Amino acid sequence: MSITTEPGFAPVHEARLPKSPTRFSWGAIFAGVVLAIAVQLVLGILGTGIGLTLVDPVEGTTPGAAGFGIGAGLYWLITTILALGVGGYAAAGLAGVRDRFDGLAHGLVVWGVTLILTLYLLTSAVGGIIGGAFRTVGSVASAAGTGISAAAPKVANVADIDVTDVRAEASQYLSDAPSDPALMTPEQAQKEIAKELPALARGGEEGAQAEGRIVDIVAAQRKISRPEAQAQVSRAKAQFVQTKNQAIATAKSTADKAAGAAAGTSFMVVFALLVGAAAAGAGAIAATRRRRV
Repeated sequence: MSITTEPGFAPVHEARLPKSPTRFSWGAIFAGVVLAIAVQLVLGILGTGIGLTLVDPVEGTTPGAAGFGIGAGLYWLITTILALGVGGYAAAGLAGVRDRFDGLAHGLVVWGVTLILTLYLLTSAVGGIIGGAFRTVGSVASAAGTGISAAAPKVANVADIDVTDVRAEASQYLSDAPSDPALMTPEQAQKEIAKELPALARGGEEGAQAEGRIVDIVAAQRKISRPEAQAQVSRAKAQFVQTKNQAIATAKSTADKAAGAAAGTSFMVVFALLVGAAAAGAGAIAATRRRRV
């Protein structure tokens, strides 16, 4: 065993040099994450029970959706602060750190691991449920389609009907209306007008042709002159365009409100996450101060 000697110092055995203390403990981090999630779950279940006690449809004292949502958001923020504060405090205390920065690092890592684990559990659970539901629906639809295609010829045979006759009858049901509007039944005229409406809405040369076809059908069915039919179609067209524009304006307004609400929700979530990080760091620093004292 080698011995190092220096003037003015006692001999030091190189094999007995003390190891530098570890400044980071993943075991303490894991314990803090477990405590944070446990506290969050317990407080979340408690909040659900409190919220259900406020629902009273018989007396009509149930809080509104807006107030209920604000209250739930504030409660979630408070529970997040408490849970992450406990988790950060536990991690820093179990790690035995004495430096503020080391304690803050433990608290922030507890916050980050808790956030990632929570998001993973939520997305994996929801994705599994949705994927399983769509797979089930697809299987049922496929089986139903196969069963119908296989059962149709058998039903026709039992009824002593030739499959070719059935197809011919079906083609008659799906046949186009007569080209002459005067020979159409009221049902055929309505179907023909409905078929021309998309082209009328698009406008242009195709829309002009569709409008002329509709005018001819209206004049023949109502037995009025073509100018009178043109006036009626023009009024109906103006009303149709007005209704379409109102629907578009309503859809744009709804989309704008939805986008604004989504943006506001995103900002609130970011604020809550930052507050949670601050809570975890504050809890860890508190544990560090206590250990130093």
